[in-house]
Amino acid sequence: MTDGPYILVLYYSRHGTTRRLAEQIARGVEQAGMAARLRTVPAISTVCEAVEEDIPDEGHLYASQEDLRDCAGLAMGSPTRFGNMAAPLKYFIDGSSALWMSGALIGKPAAVFTSSASLHGGQETTLTSMMLPLLHHGMVIAGLPYSESSLSTTTTGGTPYGASHVAGSDGRDVDATELALATALGKRLALLAQRLAD
Repeated sequence: MTDGPYILVLYYSRHGTTRRLAEQIARGVEQAGMAARLRTVPAISTVCEAVEEDIPDEGHLYASQEDLRDCAGLAMGSPTRFGNMAAPLKYFIDGSSALWMSGALIGKPAAVFTSSASLHGGQETTLTSMMLPLLHHGMVIAGLPYSESSLSTTTTGGTPYGASHVAGSDGRDVDATELALATALGKRLALLAQRLAD
């Protein structure tokens, strides 16, 4: 467990690239002098609610509503699913109504990130779909400003709405530009959390 303020980097990843972005965002958070808490969510079944162990076999721990409640800021990421966030992440967020009722997340900064197989595969709508519940929670949305020069030169992922990755038909790994933008997003989120806390 992390003592003191932390940024929750919450994600769902099926093939590993959204997880890779999450880990890079966490590095950016830590480079800016804040702790990062990486958490994921379990897969869900379309037939019935799947029963998962409390701790996954590999990777990061599953998020709890307490992780979300107590964070100083949030980076939330999902692969693109038909221009929307993946069902497991939405299921977790849909369960946060008690936090909404208590106002626990009001005024905290949040950022979003995604990965898709195709260049025009709905990245920006996925990012905005993740922003909507965060706005309902009263969070302050932080994107990537164009002072990040990579936004003007990228030919793969990266948007002003948040960090992103394009895997392509060959399933390529996250490239240097996408990693740099993910790092920048983590740093920006951490600095905003520190300023808002002051």
